[in-house]
Amino acid sequence: MTAQMHENLIYEGNETSMAFCPPLPQSHPRIRKLSEKELEAVDSDLSIFSTACWRQYVGTWEVKDGRFYLVRLEGGYRLEGEGPLFAGWFSGILRIPKGEMIEYVHMGFGSVFEQEVHVKIEHGMVTKTRVVDNRGKEHDLGRLTWRNLPGMENRFPGDDEI
Repeated sequence: MTAQMHENLIYEGNETSMAFCPPLPQSHPRIRKLSEKELEAVDSDLSIFSTACWRQYVGTWEVKDGRFYLVRLEGGYRLEGEGPLFAGWFSGILRIPKGEMIEYVHMGFGSVFEQEVHVKIEHGMVTKTRVVDNRGKEHDLGRLTWRNLPGMENRFPGDDEI
């Protein structure tokens, strides 16, 4: 398994990244998976089609005015139509790394950064946020590896309280 490429995020008007990949809704009319023929013509970063990107796309998302949006898709999917798409299908925790990486984990989104902003989203709406300071803490790399298997990377200690 390999550490994964972060999703792009516009948060509080600033471009950053997200150490998490919100799922795309099944059968949404504005989200289209590219055909094999279309994929051959994609002029994209080849790392999107590597083990560093299991999902074979990178999304750009935005948190704006307390709402969560999908802005763009690159790689194996496209966002059709005009304007951002309100992500009302999504409920979970966004993990936004801040500062330097202090522990590299070669699995999923498990690497540890100095700080993280956790943003709780319920049906596309921001309900709470918290900042986690990881400096000076011990980090169990084995546990981080297992906690970041696909489908588990959106569960963080302490987030049940936010």
